[in-house]
Amino acid sequence: MRKLILSLVLLVALAVVVDFGAAAYSEYRVSRSLREGGQLNSDPAVTIGGFPFLTQAVNGKYDNVEIRARGVDSQILGEVTIEANLRGVNIPASDLVNGSVKTVPVDQLDGRILIDATALGQFLGIPDLQVSAPPADKSDGTGGSGGSGMTTSGGVVLTGTVPIGPLSAAVSVQADLLLDGEDVKIVATDLYFGPEGKADFTVPAPFKPAVLGLFTRTVEAQQLPFGVLPTKVYAEGSQVVIEGSGENVVINLDDLQAP
Repeated sequence: MRKLILSLVLLVALAVVVDFGAAAYSEYRVSRSLREGGQLNSDPAVTIGGFPFLTQAVNGKYDNVEIRARGVDSQILGEVTIEANLRGVNIPASDLVNGSVKTVPVDQLDGRILIDATALGQFLGIPDLQVSAPPADKSDGTGGSGGSGMTTSGGVVLTGTVPIGPLSAAVSVQADLLLDGEDVKIVATDLYFGPEGKADFTVPAPFKPAVLGLFTRTVEAQQLPFGVLPTKVYAEGSQVVIEGSGENVVINLDDLQAP
């Protein structure tokens, strides 16, 4: 009985090792295809979720595929991070193994571009820019929205050193993140002195419009992964995220980073 149990345990362990090995190889093949097709600087991270993998491979349908590519060149914003989450992916096992797959039917696609503070600071011309998402369940606590008590949901706090008349100082502003078609508008609405701000400098009233203008820009349409259209923009930690989704789409692996 002990030998039988030990044999079964070894067989299960071997099956798990084989399953994970097959998944790892398939992830590598997809990663290489994405790098070559998208002309990326490095292999993106690819994770094929669900267990067992081999059962999904036999059926030719995968529950969840996650893709993350760092340091992707953007003509407008410099280097950004691209993420895609594919659910219900249909790929024949033979195509996945030999790397010949290019077009892939997907039940649900979620794509994101993550813009960190460094890239956004270069775009705005504020090298030391810091980004933080204010609480979504309270106002800025200072009447920063004209004392209206409006919540900061969907907004962002930007902090950086900017010229104020003849001097330069670090200030914090609260800004709205808005979608205008496929463009993203960053609109600074007021100075910010809440807990997420890093500065306590009070800008004299005559200079305030100019200071807010330094934090206000429009980001022209950015190509989301596989051409999905943007539907949302928001702050997440120290990053600004542009997000979109689609259902029942056919993607081309060469379009992870479309021009």
